[in-house]
Amino acid sequence: MAKVIITQVRSTINRPKRQKDTIKALGLKKLNVPVEKEVTPQIMGMINKVSHLLKVEQK
Repeated sequence: MAKVIITQVRSTINRPKRQKDTIKALGLKKLNVPVEKEVTPQIMGMINKVSHLLKVEQK
């Protein structure tokens, strides 16, 4: 399957709890630390919800 590399580039301070939980569910813990995930509809939905906090690259 296709893979995607997700990097959090903006902080979750002063963000709604749902956005913080989505970032945590994607496996992101610190800023600028990339995580590699397989592309599924669920992962893409989470990425779309918090895309303003992320940098996404196709692998």
